[in-house]
Amino acid sequence: MKRLPALLLAAIMSLGMVTAPASAGQPAGIDQQWALPGTSAVKVKVLAAHTLYYPAVLTGRRPVVLWGNGTGVVPGVYSGLLRHLASHGFIVAAANTPFSGTGLEMRAGIDLLARFDGDAGSEFHRHVDLQQIGAAGHSQGGMGAINAGLDERIDTTVPIQPGPLAASGKLKGPALFLSGGRDTIVPAALVVAMWKQATQVPAVYGSLREATHLEPSGDGGGYRGVVTAWFAYRLTGNTAAAAEFTGPACGLCVDAAWTDVRRNSPAG
Repeated sequence: MKRLPALLLAAIMSLGMVTAPASAGQPAGIDQQWALPGTSAVKVKVLAAHTLYYPAVLTGRRPVVLWGNGTGVVPGVYSGLLRHLASHGFIVAAANTPFSGTGLEMRAGIDLLARFDGDAGSEFHRHVDLQQIGAAGHSQGGMGAINAGLDERIDTTVPIQPGPLAASGKLKGPALFLSGGRDTIVPAALVVAMWKQATQVPAVYGSLREATHLEPSGDGGGYRGVVTAWFAYRLTGNTAAAAEFTGPACGLCVDAAWTDVRRNSPAG
């Protein structure tokens, strides 16, 4: 793997030094529904290699979201966001690593949950939907989400302000690329370039107008609603969520908090 440019690497690593969420994301537009808490109470299980966030009462089979952290930080930095996803019914497997760029640690979450699903003594027994798996992450973890998404078991990815060492042109499923309008660490132009490479799958791009690179920390800030809506759309087939990304007046397209929204030809 190539090395990150020194300045970019140093800047990304600085994420580990500041964990407070930014204030750019206020509920508006797409956030009016999807940034609100879901109906499920949430449980958290900290294991050796992963932290699991999931609905306290598991019924049926629940879709999975794999999570990758930014450089130098752990899942707790994003606990509000990951709890939020769990409240909307997702089982989140967050890799307990500050270096998730390869995507390997994230993909290991699939194997972990598959074991639990097959274990009659586990609370996850027959409650994990291994046919509906998404991957998301921030900064280096966003890069890791793309690299994890090269695995055919992963249905969709959401790279948030992703680092550059990822092969988006080899993704196997639909992707939502997110940048920040005030992000000086991973510039929007870099994320646009990665979106442009993903011509083989439906791919959507959007820039959160006022977001800095620290926006996703804590409760996800202005990214919380759009990430939740994307996974509800792609992993559960929710029609209201689909409307946020499809059609000439999609929710993301007309939301004033977002700018430069793009959809490639496969995305319609």
